[in-house]
Amino acid sequence: MNFSRMNDAILRATSCGSATLALLMCLSSSVATADNRFSVADYETIQAALDANRGRLVFVPPGDYHISEKLRVRGAGSGLFGPGRIIQTQANQPVIEIENAEGAAIRDLTVTRSEGNRETNNEGILAIDCRDLVIENVSVIDNRTRSAAITLRDCIDSRITHCLIKNYMRITVDDRTASADWGYAFNCTDGTGISVSQSVGTLIESNRVIEENLVPTREIQAKHHLGDFVRKNKQKGIIVNQTMWDAGYTDNWQQGSGIIVTSPETSDLTRIINNHIENAAQGIDLHCDHVTVANNVIVNSFVGMKAMHGSRNVIIIGNQFTRNSLWAIGLMPGAAANASNTDGGSIIANNIISDFGHGDAHWIWGNERSPLKFDSGQQADDPPLTNVIIQGNIVDCIGPARFEYAVIIAQGENMPKGLRFSNNLFHPGTAGVANTELAP
Repeated sequence: MNFSRMNDAILRATSCGSATLALLMCLSSSVATADNRFSVADYETIQAALDANRGRLVFVPPGDYHISEKLRVRGAGSGLFGPGRIIQTQANQPVIEIENAEGAAIRDLTVTRSEGNRETNNEGILAIDCRDLVIENVSVIDNRTRSAAITLRDCIDSRITHCLIKNYMRITVDDRTASADWGYAFNCTDGTGISVSQSVGTLIESNRVIEENLVPTREIQAKHHLGDFVRKNKQKGIIVNQTMWDAGYTDNWQQGSGIIVTSPETSDLTRIINNHIENAAQGIDLHCDHVTVANNVIVNSFVGMKAMHGSRNVIIIGNQFTRNSLWAIGLMPGAAANASNTDGGSIIANNIISDFGHGDAHWIWGNERSPLKFDSGQQADDPPLTNVIIQGNIVDCIGPARFEYAVIIAQGENMPKGLRFSNNLFHPGTAGVANTELAP
Protein backbone atom coordinates (compact mmCIF):
# COMPACT_ATOMS: atom_id res chain seq x y z
CA MET A 1 0.00 0.00 0.00
CA ASN A 2 1.17 3.56 -0.74
CA PHE A 3 1.51 5.14 2.73
CA SER A 4 1.60 8.72 1.39
CA ARG A 5 -1.82 8.10 -0.15
CA MET A 6 -2.99 6.60 3.14
CA ASN A 7 -1.84 9.71 5.01
CA ASP A 8 -3.61 11.94 2.44
CA ALA A 9 -6.76 9.89 2.95
CA ILE A 10 -6.54 10.36 6.72
CA LEU A 11 -6.16 14.12 6.32
CA ARG A 12 -9.18 14.24 4.00
CA ALA A 13 -11.15 12.10 6.47
CA THR A 14 -10.97 14.75 9.15
CA SER A 15 -13.87 16.45 7.39
CA CYS A 16 -15.84 13.15 7.18
CA GLY A 17 -16.33 12.52 10.86
CA SER A 18 -14.50 10.70 13.62
CA ALA A 19 -15.75 7.20 12.64
CA THR A 20 -14.18 7.37 9.18
CA LEU A 21 -10.98 8.80 10.60
CA ALA A 22 -10.75 6.07 13.23
CA LEU A 23 -11.26 3.34 10.63
CA LEU A 24 -8.54 4.68 8.33
CA MET A 25 -6.11 5.13 11.21
CA CYS A 26 -6.76 1.54 12.30
CA LEU A 27 -6.15 0.27 8.76
CA SER A 28 -2.97 2.30 8.52
CA SER A 29 -1.68 0.93 11.84
CA SER A 30 -2.43 -2.69 11.00
CA VAL A 31 -0.84 -2.46 7.55
CA ALA A 32 2.27 -0.85 9.00
CA THR A 33 2.48 -3.55 11.65
CA ALA A 34 2.11 -6.33 9.11
CA ASP A 35 4.41 -4.95 6.41
CA ASN A 36 6.79 -2.60 8.16
CA ARG A 37 7.28 -3.38 11.86
CA PHE A 38 7.36 -6.22 14.37
CA SER A 39 7.62 -9.03 11.79
CA VAL A 40 9.32 -12.37 12.42
CA ALA A 41 10.94 -11.90 9.00
CA ASP A 42 13.30 -9.36 10.62
CA TYR A 43 14.64 -11.85 13.17
CA GLU A 44 16.56 -15.09 13.10
CA THR A 45 13.72 -17.01 14.78
CA ILE A 46 10.12 -16.48 15.82
CA GLN A 47 11.19 -16.73 19.46
CA ALA A 48 13.75 -13.97 18.93
CA ALA A 49 11.00 -11.79 17.47
CA LEU A 50 8.75 -12.47 20.46
CA ASP A 51 11.53 -11.75 22.95
CA ALA A 52 12.45 -8.47 21.24
CA ASN A 53 8.84 -7.28 21.03
CA ARG A 54 7.28 -8.25 24.32
CA GLY A 55 3.98 -6.45 24.71
CA ARG A 56 3.37 -6.35 20.94
CA LEU A 57 1.69 -8.59 18.41
CA VAL A 58 4.30 -9.95 16.02
CA PHE A 59 3.38 -10.59 12.40
CA VAL A 60 4.08 -14.02 10.86
CA PRO A 61 4.18 -13.66 7.03
CA PRO A 62 3.01 -16.44 4.69
CA GLY A 63 5.24 -19.50 4.65
CA ASP A 64 6.29 -22.50 6.75
CA TYR A 65 8.24 -21.97 9.97
CA HIS A 66 9.82 -25.09 11.48
CA ILE A 67 10.54 -25.03 15.21
CA SER A 68 12.12 -27.60 17.55
CA GLU A 69 11.21 -25.95 20.85
CA LYS A 70 7.91 -24.48 21.99
CA LEU A 71 7.31 -20.81 21.28
CA ARG A 72 7.00 -18.95 24.58
CA VAL A 73 4.64 -15.98 24.64
CA ARG A 74 5.05 -13.86 27.77
CA GLY A 75 3.92 -10.44 28.90
CA ALA A 76 0.81 -8.29 28.59
CA GLY A 77 -0.31 -7.61 25.03
CA SER A 78 2.11 -10.10 23.48
CA GLY A 79 1.30 -12.57 20.75
CA LEU A 80 1.46 -13.67 17.14
CA PHE A 81 -0.75 -13.08 14.12
CA GLY A 82 -0.64 -13.65 10.40
CA PRO A 83 -1.07 -16.29 7.70
CA GLY A 84 2.12 -18.26 8.43
CA ARG A 85 2.21 -21.96 9.30
CA ILE A 86 4.19 -23.01 12.39
CA ILE A 87 5.41 -26.62 12.27
CA GLN A 88 6.67 -28.28 15.44
CA THR A 89 9.29 -30.94 14.64
CA GLN A 90 9.52 -32.42 18.16
CA ALA A 91 6.76 -34.60 19.61
CA ASN A 92 7.85 -33.86 23.19
CA GLN A 93 7.12 -30.13 22.94
CA PRO A 94 3.95 -28.03 22.71
CA VAL A 95 3.86 -25.71 19.71
CA ILE A 96 2.93 -22.44 21.46
CA GLU A 97 2.87 -21.80 25.21
CA ILE A 98 1.35 -18.60 26.62
CA GLU A 99 1.89 -18.00 30.32
CA ASN A 100 1.17 -15.22 32.78
CA ALA A 101 -0.01 -12.86 30.04
CA GLU A 102 -2.84 -10.35 30.08
CA GLY A 103 -4.44 -9.37 26.77
CA ALA A 104 -2.25 -11.74 24.77
CA ALA A 105 -3.46 -12.94 21.38
CA ILE A 106 -2.86 -15.67 18.81
CA ARG A 107 -4.68 -14.93 15.56
CA ASP A 108 -4.97 -16.35 12.04
CA LEU A 109 -2.05 -18.81 12.26
CA THR A 110 -1.90 -22.46 11.32
CA VAL A 111 -0.29 -24.67 13.97
CA THR A 112 0.74 -28.22 13.09
CA ARG A 113 3.42 -30.90 13.49
CA SER A 114 5.84 -32.51 11.08
CA GLU A 115 5.14 -35.97 9.74
CA GLY A 116 6.44 -38.57 12.18
CA ASN A 117 5.86 -36.23 15.13
CA ARG A 118 2.10 -35.85 14.97
CA GLU A 119 1.37 -38.23 17.85
CA THR A 120 2.25 -36.47 21.07
CA ASN A 121 1.28 -35.98 24.70
CA ASN A 122 1.51 -32.21 24.28
CA GLU A 123 -0.71 -29.37 23.18
CA GLY A 124 -0.82 -27.31 20.03
CA ILE A 125 -1.54 -24.16 22.07
CA LEU A 126 -1.21 -24.17 25.85
CA ALA A 127 -2.27 -21.13 27.89
CA ILE A 128 -1.59 -20.92 31.64
CA ASP A 129 -2.53 -18.14 34.06
CA CYS A 130 -3.77 -15.69 31.44
CA ARG A 131 -6.42 -12.99 31.48
CA ASP A 132 -8.34 -11.59 28.49
CA LEU A 133 -6.53 -14.01 26.19
CA VAL A 134 -7.76 -14.22 22.58
CA ILE A 135 -7.22 -17.27 20.36
CA GLU A 136 -9.02 -16.44 17.13
CA ASN A 137 -9.21 -17.85 13.59
CA VAL A 138 -6.39 -20.29 14.34
CA SER A 139 -6.10 -23.73 12.70
CA VAL A 140 -4.60 -26.54 14.78
CA ILE A 141 -4.09 -29.48 12.44
CA ASP A 142 -2.72 -32.97 13.18
CA ASN A 143 -1.76 -32.27 16.78
CA ARG A 144 -2.76 -35.80 17.75
CA THR A 145 -2.56 -35.81 21.50
CA ARG A 146 -3.96 -37.46 24.59
CA SER A 147 -4.02 -33.92 25.96
CA ALA A 148 -5.80 -31.24 23.88
CA ALA A 149 -5.16 -29.26 20.73
CA ILE A 150 -5.95 -26.03 22.62
CA THR A 151 -5.73 -25.94 26.42
CA LEU A 152 -6.55 -23.18 28.91
CA ARG A 153 -5.56 -23.56 32.57
CA ASP A 154 -6.12 -21.02 35.33
CA CYS A 155 -7.37 -18.38 32.90
CA ILE A 156 -9.89 -15.57 33.36
CA ASP A 157 -12.16 -13.98 30.75
CA SER A 158 -10.49 -15.66 27.79
CA ARG A 159 -11.96 -16.62 24.44
CA ILE A 160 -11.40 -19.23 21.75
CA THR A 161 -13.32 -18.25 18.64
CA HIS A 162 -13.58 -19.16 14.95
CA CYS A 163 -10.83 -21.78 15.14
CA LEU A 164 -10.46 -25.03 13.20
CA ILE A 165 -9.21 -28.05 15.12
CA LYS A 166 -8.75 -31.10 12.94
CA ASN A 167 -7.41 -34.60 13.67
CA TYR A 168 -6.55 -34.25 17.34
CA MET A 169 -6.90 -37.87 18.56
CA ARG A 170 -4.34 -40.67 18.94
CA ILE A 171 -4.00 -44.32 19.98
CA THR A 172 -2.84 -44.62 23.59
CA VAL A 173 -3.39 -46.36 26.94
CA ASP A 174 -5.76 -44.99 29.57
CA ASP A 175 -4.15 -46.02 32.86
CA ARG A 176 -6.58 -46.00 35.80
CA THR A 177 -4.63 -48.41 38.02
CA ALA A 178 -3.83 -45.64 40.51
CA SER A 179 -7.54 -45.15 41.21
CA ALA A 180 -9.36 -47.44 43.64
CA ASP A 181 -12.56 -46.64 41.71
CA TRP A 182 -11.24 -48.21 38.49
CA GLY A 183 -8.06 -50.22 38.93
CA TYR A 184 -7.25 -51.07 35.32
CA ALA A 185 -5.53 -49.74 32.18
CA PHE A 186 -6.81 -50.27 28.64
CA ASN A 187 -6.09 -49.49 25.00
CA CYS A 188 -8.09 -46.58 23.66
CA THR A 189 -8.37 -43.68 21.30
CA ASP A 190 -7.99 -40.44 23.21
CA GLY A 191 -7.68 -36.73 22.62
CA THR A 192 -9.60 -33.50 23.06
CA GLY A 193 -10.10 -30.53 20.78
CA ILE A 194 -10.51 -27.74 23.36
CA SER A 195 -9.83 -28.24 27.07
CA VAL A 196 -10.53 -25.64 29.77
CA SER A 197 -9.75 -26.19 33.45
CA GLN A 198 -9.69 -24.02 36.56
CA SER A 199 -10.91 -21.08 34.49
CA VAL A 200 -13.64 -18.47 34.82
CA GLY A 201 -15.53 -16.46 32.21
CA THR A 202 -14.44 -18.47 29.16
CA LEU A 203 -16.08 -17.99 25.76
CA ILE A 204 -15.81 -20.88 23.27
CA GLU A 205 -17.61 -19.77 20.13
CA SER A 206 -17.98 -20.69 16.45
CA ASN A 207 -15.19 -23.24 16.33
CA ARG A 208 -15.04 -26.36 14.16
CA VAL A 209 -13.69 -29.41 15.99
CA ILE A 210 -13.42 -32.34 13.59
CA GLU A 211 -11.78 -35.77 13.79
CA GLU A 212 -11.30 -37.61 10.49
CA ASN A 213 -8.38 -39.90 11.27
CA LEU A 214 -9.74 -42.09 14.08
CA VAL A 215 -13.39 -43.06 13.76
CA PRO A 216 -14.79 -46.05 15.69
CA THR A 217 -14.78 -48.76 13.02
CA ARG A 218 -14.49 -52.47 13.72
CA GLU A 219 -11.26 -52.50 11.74
CA ILE A 220 -9.59 -49.83 13.93
CA GLN A 221 -10.80 -51.57 17.08
CA ALA A 222 -9.36 -54.91 15.98
CA LYS A 223 -6.09 -53.46 14.69
CA HIS A 224 -5.27 -51.67 17.95
CA HIS A 225 -7.08 -54.04 20.40
CA LEU A 226 -9.09 -51.09 21.62
CA GLY A 227 -10.88 -51.69 24.90
CA ASP A 228 -8.64 -54.59 25.93
CA PHE A 229 -7.14 -54.34 29.40
CA VAL A 230 -3.35 -54.12 29.42
CA ARG A 231 -3.08 -54.12 33.22
CA LYS A 232 -5.40 -54.51 36.17
CA ASN A 233 -5.00 -54.47 39.92
CA LYS A 234 -5.54 -57.46 42.14
CA GLN A 235 -8.55 -55.72 43.65
CA LYS A 236 -11.51 -54.86 41.41
CA GLY A 237 -12.26 -51.16 41.12
CA ILE A 238 -15.06 -49.98 43.38
CA ILE A 239 -17.32 -48.72 40.58
CA VAL A 240 -16.37 -51.33 37.95
CA ASN A 241 -18.90 -53.86 36.72
CA GLN A 242 -17.86 -57.43 37.65
CA THR A 243 -18.64 -58.76 34.19
CA MET A 244 -16.40 -56.17 32.56
CA TRP A 245 -13.65 -56.83 35.09
CA ASP A 246 -13.71 -60.55 34.40
CA ALA A 247 -13.80 -60.04 30.63
CA GLY A 248 -10.84 -57.66 30.68
CA TYR A 249 -12.57 -55.43 28.14
CA THR A 250 -14.47 -52.14 28.19
CA ASP A 251 -16.76 -50.75 25.49
CA ASN A 252 -15.73 -47.27 26.60
CA TRP A 253 -12.53 -47.15 24.53
CA GLN A 254 -13.39 -43.86 22.85
CA GLN A 255 -11.95 -41.33 25.28
CA GLY A 256 -11.65 -37.56 25.07
CA SER A 257 -14.04 -34.83 23.97
CA GLY A 258 -14.56 -32.24 21.31
CA ILE A 259 -14.79 -29.65 24.10
CA ILE A 260 -14.29 -30.24 27.82
CA VAL A 261 -14.62 -27.74 30.66
CA THR A 262 -13.55 -29.28 33.94
CA SER A 263 -12.37 -28.55 37.51
CA PRO A 264 -15.58 -28.79 39.56
CA GLU A 265 -16.11 -25.91 42.01
CA THR A 266 -13.49 -23.80 40.21
CA SER A 267 -14.41 -23.43 36.55
CA ASP A 268 -17.40 -21.11 36.25
CA LEU A 269 -19.34 -18.81 33.92
CA THR A 270 -18.58 -20.56 30.63
CA ARG A 271 -20.29 -19.99 27.26
CA ILE A 272 -20.09 -22.71 24.60
CA ILE A 273 -21.91 -21.26 21.60
CA ASN A 274 -22.29 -21.99 17.85
CA ASN A 275 -19.60 -24.67 17.62
CA HIS A 276 -19.57 -27.55 15.13
CA ILE A 277 -18.24 -30.81 16.62
CA GLU A 278 -17.94 -33.89 14.44
CA ASN A 279 -16.75 -37.46 15.11
CA ALA A 280 -15.72 -36.77 18.71
CA ALA A 281 -15.91 -39.40 21.43
CA GLN A 282 -17.92 -37.05 23.66
CA GLY A 283 -19.06 -33.86 21.97
CA ILE A 284 -19.15 -31.61 25.06
CA ASP A 285 -18.13 -32.74 28.54
CA LEU A 286 -18.87 -30.47 31.51
CA HIS A 287 -17.69 -30.61 35.12
CA CYS A 288 -18.38 -26.98 36.08
CA ASP A 289 -21.06 -24.43 37.01
CA HIS A 290 -23.07 -21.67 35.33
CA VAL A 291 -22.62 -22.86 31.76
CA THR A 292 -24.52 -21.87 28.63
CA VAL A 293 -24.44 -24.49 25.86
CA ALA A 294 -26.32 -22.96 22.95
CA ASN A 295 -26.77 -23.41 19.19
CA ASN A 296 -24.04 -26.02 18.78
CA VAL A 297 -24.12 -28.81 16.19
CA ILE A 298 -22.80 -32.15 17.45
CA VAL A 299 -22.54 -34.87 14.83
CA ASN A 300 -21.63 -38.55 15.19
CA SER A 301 -20.29 -38.53 18.74
CA PHE A 302 -21.08 -41.55 20.88
CA VAL A 303 -22.12 -39.06 23.58
CA GLY A 304 -23.51 -35.74 22.37
CA MET A 305 -22.90 -33.97 25.67
CA LYS A 306 -22.91 -34.66 29.38
CA ALA A 307 -22.76 -32.62 32.58
CA MET A 308 -21.67 -34.31 35.81
CA HIS A 309 -19.31 -34.21 38.83
CA GLY A 310 -21.25 -31.33 40.37
CA SER A 311 -22.31 -29.36 37.29
CA ARG A 312 -24.82 -26.81 38.46
CA ASN A 313 -26.96 -24.23 36.63
CA VAL A 314 -26.33 -25.48 33.12
CA ILE A 315 -28.45 -24.12 30.25
CA ILE A 316 -28.60 -26.49 27.26
CA ILE A 317 -30.63 -24.72 24.60
CA GLY A 318 -31.17 -24.74 20.86
CA ASN A 319 -28.58 -27.38 19.97
CA GLN A 320 -28.60 -29.97 17.19
CA PHE A 321 -27.58 -33.49 18.21
CA THR A 322 -27.47 -35.93 15.32
CA ARG A 323 -26.23 -39.53 14.92
CA ASN A 324 -25.25 -40.02 18.56
CA SER A 325 -25.01 -43.59 19.84
CA LEU A 326 -25.00 -43.89 23.65
CA TRP A 327 -26.95 -40.80 24.59
CA ALA A 328 -27.36 -37.31 23.16
CA ILE A 329 -27.80 -35.40 26.44
CA GLY A 330 -26.86 -36.86 29.78
CA LEU A 331 -27.01 -35.35 33.27
CA MET A 332 -25.75 -37.26 36.29
CA PRO A 333 -23.68 -36.92 39.45
CA GLY A 334 -20.14 -38.27 39.47
CA ALA A 335 -17.42 -39.17 41.91
CA ALA A 336 -16.49 -35.49 42.40
CA ALA A 337 -20.02 -34.58 43.50
CA ASN A 338 -20.61 -34.00 47.21
CA ALA A 339 -22.96 -32.14 49.53
CA SER A 340 -21.43 -28.77 48.61
CA ASN A 341 -20.96 -29.65 44.93
CA THR A 342 -24.25 -30.98 43.61
CA ASP A 343 -25.70 -31.41 40.12
CA GLY A 344 -28.88 -29.70 38.97
CA GLY A 345 -30.77 -26.45 38.84
CA SER A 346 -30.49 -26.73 35.06
CA ILE A 347 -32.56 -26.30 31.89
CA ILE A 348 -32.69 -28.46 28.76
CA ALA A 349 -34.80 -26.64 26.18
CA ASN A 350 -35.55 -26.49 22.45
CA ASN A 351 -32.95 -29.01 21.34
CA ILE A 352 -33.37 -31.35 18.37
CA ILE A 353 -32.08 -34.92 18.65
CA SER A 354 -32.19 -36.69 15.30
CA ASP A 355 -31.05 -40.01 13.81
CA PHE A 356 -30.12 -41.30 17.22
CA GLY A 357 -28.40 -44.68 17.02
CA HIS A 358 -27.18 -44.11 13.45
CA GLY A 359 -23.65 -43.01 14.34
CA ASP A 360 -20.44 -44.90 13.62
CA ALA A 361 -20.30 -46.21 17.21
CA HIS A 362 -23.73 -47.85 17.05
CA TRP A 363 -22.17 -51.29 16.61
CA ILE A 364 -20.46 -50.87 19.99
CA TRP A 365 -23.47 -49.75 22.00
CA GLY A 366 -26.44 -51.41 20.30
CA ASN A 367 -30.11 -50.43 20.50
CA GLU A 368 -30.72 -50.48 24.27
CA ARG A 369 -29.72 -46.85 24.70
CA SER A 370 -31.48 -43.51 25.09
CA PRO A 371 -31.26 -40.02 23.60
CA LEU A 372 -31.84 -38.45 27.04
CA LYS A 373 -30.25 -39.95 30.16
CA PHE A 374 -30.74 -38.81 33.77
CA ASP A 375 -28.64 -41.06 35.96
CA SER A 376 -27.81 -41.73 39.58
CA GLY A 377 -24.26 -41.18 40.82
CA GLN A 378 -21.13 -43.24 40.34
CA GLN A 379 -20.82 -43.71 44.09
CA ALA A 380 -23.45 -44.41 46.73
CA ASP A 381 -22.86 -41.12 48.55
CA ASP A 382 -23.16 -38.91 45.46
CA PRO A 383 -26.01 -36.42 46.00
CA PRO A 384 -28.81 -36.96 43.46
CA LEU A 385 -29.31 -34.84 40.37
CA THR A 386 -32.03 -32.38 41.40
CA ASN A 387 -34.37 -29.83 39.78
CA VAL A 388 -34.08 -29.89 36.00
CA ILE A 389 -36.58 -28.41 33.52
CA ILE A 390 -36.85 -30.32 30.24
CA GLN A 391 -39.09 -28.53 27.77
CA GLY A 392 -39.67 -27.99 24.06
CA ASN A 393 -37.24 -30.69 22.91
CA ILE A 394 -37.70 -33.06 19.96
CA VAL A 395 -36.44 -36.60 19.52
CA ASP A 396 -36.99 -37.18 15.81
CA CYS A 397 -36.75 -40.64 14.31
CA ILE A 398 -37.26 -41.79 10.71
CA GLY A 399 -37.86 -45.51 10.46
CA PRO A 400 -37.58 -48.02 13.32
CA ALA A 401 -36.14 -46.64 16.53
CA ARG A 402 -32.60 -47.63 17.45
CA PHE A 403 -33.16 -46.99 21.13
CA GLU A 404 -35.16 -48.54 23.92
CA TYR A 405 -36.62 -45.38 25.44
CA ALA A 406 -36.40 -41.73 24.40
CA VAL A 407 -35.80 -40.93 28.07
CA ILE A 408 -34.21 -43.05 30.77
CA ILE A 409 -34.35 -41.92 34.40
CA ALA A 410 -32.37 -43.99 36.88
CA GLN A 411 -34.46 -45.61 39.60
CA GLY A 412 -33.72 -46.61 43.17
CA GLU A 413 -31.33 -45.05 45.65
CA ASN A 414 -30.05 -41.59 44.75
CA MET A 415 -32.36 -41.40 41.73
CA PRO A 416 -32.85 -37.95 40.17
CA LYS A 417 -35.35 -35.66 41.86
CA GLY A 418 -37.42 -32.73 40.69
CA LEU A 419 -37.31 -33.40 36.93
CA ARG A 420 -40.06 -31.49 35.12
CA PHE A 421 -41.08 -32.29 31.51
CA SER A 422 -43.32 -30.13 29.30
CA ASN A 423 -44.09 -29.55 25.61
CA ASN A 424 -41.60 -32.14 24.33
CA LEU A 425 -42.08 -34.36 21.28
CA PHE A 426 -40.39 -37.66 22.03
CA HIS A 427 -40.51 -40.41 19.43
CA PRO A 428 -41.06 -43.64 21.38
CA GLY A 429 -38.31 -46.22 21.44
CA THR A 430 -38.78 -49.96 21.13
CA ALA A 431 -40.09 -50.08 24.73
CA GLY A 432 -41.86 -46.71 24.85
CA VAL A 433 -41.23 -43.04 25.50
CA ALA A 434 -39.66 -43.41 28.94
CA ASN A 435 -38.82 -46.06 31.52
CA THR A 436 -40.97 -44.23 34.08
CA GLU A 437 -43.72 -41.63 34.15
CA LEU A 438 -42.48 -38.17 33.21
CA ALA A 439 -43.57 -35.57 35.75
CA PRO A 440 -45.02 -32.35 34.28
